[in-house]
Amino acid sequence: MDGDAQGFVDGLRESFAELKDPRNENSCDHLLFDMLAIALLAVACGADDWCGMASFAKVKLDWLKTFLELPGGAPSHDTFRRVFGLLDRSRFAVNLFHWTQALQEATGGKLIAIDGKTLRRTFHKKSGLKALHLVTAWASENGLTLGQIACEEKSNEITAIPQLLKLLNLKGCTVTIDAMGCQTEIVEEIRERKAHYVLAVKDNQPTLHADLQQVFEDALNTDFADVRHDTHTTKETTHGRSTERTYHSIEIPRDHPQRQKWRDLRTLVIATSFVTKDEQETWETRIFISDLAPRAKSLGKAIRKHWGIENSQHWVLDVAFSEDAARQQDRNGSTNLAALRRFLVSLLRQESTLQRGAKTKRMVCALDTNYLLKVFATATFDA
Repeated sequence: MDGDAQGFVDGLRESFAELKDPRNENSCDHLLFDMLAIALLAVACGADDWCGMASFAKVKLDWLKTFLELPGGAPSHDTFRRVFGLLDRSRFAVNLFHWTQALQEATGGKLIAIDGKTLRRTFHKKSGLKALHLVTAWASENGLTLGQIACEEKSNEITAIPQLLKLLNLKGCTVTIDAMGCQTEIVEEIRERKAHYVLAVKDNQPTLHADLQQVFEDALNTDFADVRHDTHTTKETTHGRSTERTYHSIEIPRDHPQRQKWRDLRTLVIATSFVTKDEQETWETRIFISDLAPRAKSLGKAIRKHWGIENSQHWVLDVAFSEDAARQQDRNGSTNLAALRRFLVSLLRQESTLQRGAKTKRMVCALDTNYLLKVFATATFDA
């Protein structure tokens, strides 16, 4: 066994040491550890379902035997489907993302975006099964998935987010969440875990939204007199589209009622974007709250970085991993496979010797086992 393969095996054993095999091990032809290893390697090489995993195992069997036991040979697609459908999805995700959490801590990423994504083909009309919705924690600065919680509907994000936060080491980090997560209970959880927050505010909090608009209007009317205020503007032009973003950060008056309701609330951020394309102009204004000091540049960075989860994870999952086309309807199986995809998005982003997108990197993984193991080496298993 070469060094890269040994590192992969050692890291996998360490991370999944506490994951229980849900089967009767005495009557199993295939070891759980072997199946986990094959699944990870197969997804890296382009497998998007159980059949793809089985095909990978069959074709690469001789190579796999150099570092895995494989007493029963290559597992079938039914075996992969059954085993991953039995695995506890919460425990599996915790073990899997142990790797990326260690890497995030080692590289010092401090911005964590929380966002949800619906797996569109996981519903079943006849049985009334709704599409699975996943809430993910994303390290915005270094492109790492740190955790995942599954729920049945987007509206359940409110209860899923606190569960996800409990799985993360948030001390000193800044958590960004869209308007769905703008809840006093979520703010409490973030501050209890010694983290900061930047949360979007929309009409789901009408009183808060109206009060903050009034704070900004009052500050404007007095030209920000006696109000701690900061402004930061950025400009960029790409593909014929010119965007100017302005961030106003204002310290909310200490006696304002909303500061009593929202734990450690300090700052209001007004983010305005002015877009020009093909001689057409559009404006958009968004409101955010934070416990951080009113420093417009750093708050603007956090707001902009939040949407990296849409562009760098969700888009890649759909384009390079065909997630929106995946039809798995088993709750555990589809959730566990989604976790594998998110983990691989992170690792493929970290591997920088090949300057190509995730789709091309997956193809190279399938063609070159040395490169495949190099991708997994980026997880720094001993971090």
